[in-house]
Amino acid sequence: MTKSGRSVAAAIAVAVTGLALPWIVPSITTQAAFLWLMILFSLTWDINGGQMGYNSFGNVFFFGVGVYACALVQRDSGLSYYAGLGAGIGAGALAAALSALVLGPAMLAIRGHYFAIATLGLSIVAANVASAWEYIGAASGIAAPLFPGAIGGRAKFFYYLLFALAVLTFLLVRRLYRSRLGLAINAIRDDEDKAEAMGLHTTRYKVFAWSIAALLLGAAGGPVGNLVGFIDPNDLAFAGATFGVWMVLMAVLGGKGTLWGPVIGAVVFHVTQELFWTWLLGWQRVAMGLLIVVIVVFFPTGILGWVARRRTTAA
Repeated sequence: MTKSGRSVAAAIAVAVTGLALPWIVPSITTQAAFLWLMILFSLTWDINGGQMGYNSFGNVFFFGVGVYACALVQRDSGLSYYAGLGAGIGAGALAAALSALVLGPAMLAIRGHYFAIATLGLSIVAANVASAWEYIGAASGIAAPLFPGAIGGRAKFFYYLLFALAVLTFLLVRRLYRSRLGLAINAIRDDEDKAEAMGLHTTRYKVFAWSIAALLLGAAGGPVGNLVGFIDPNDLAFAGATFGVWMVLMAVLGGKGTLWGPVIGAVVFHVTQELFWTWLLGWQRVAMGLLIVVIVVFFPTGILGWVARRRTTAA
């Protein structure tokens, strides 16, 4: 089978599995919904971290902006639940993208480890500000509006919403990587100074790429906040110690700088994490720490890189 044929077969398999999963195994619908969120996290991080070479630990900031923007629109707009949710998702995506456009020129002027540290500080500052801001619930958090449908339908509704966002993200990044933007951010990753010398407006491309990632992360914030039902600034919205780190690990595990690598890494990571939480109660965090060490030490080029290397050796 050709490479394009394998990609089509994989896409069909993912689509069929995604549509059927809540009906085949309804007991894990919520966990499966978070799987699509992890895929979205990994794909959006890889736009900058893998394709452009700017490793960020602060992309969770944009997710948190989307979580709060959607919750506030739903709470204060007076719209019905579904209308408020739709408006909130749009507001979250827009607010996150605008945040990236405003912060991007200054943040992306920093390179290397300094950029990673600066983005880490961004998520920490956002969590502290949210914890002190009474209008959005401060450290006490804020409850999402009650879902108007049946209790069993709530998980399925947000499952399919996150599934659709993950598929949209995959299709969008695939299109971007084949466009002029994809060539530009790859040139920045390979040698930014040389790209600038050849007349490429690197800052413009960097900010635009970061804004696309922010837009998608912001759109995902609203559905997740409603699915969980309660928004905490440290444990959900700006959870840098979990979501912020997992974005990086999943992309690295699958193979950053590739299209399918972040998807594979997200699936492996999320399934492994759920197994740890189920079978290693009390030791799950120790197991997660060991998993992180294994990823960094044994899979520095990711699963796809490891497979490619094995094929080369076998040939």
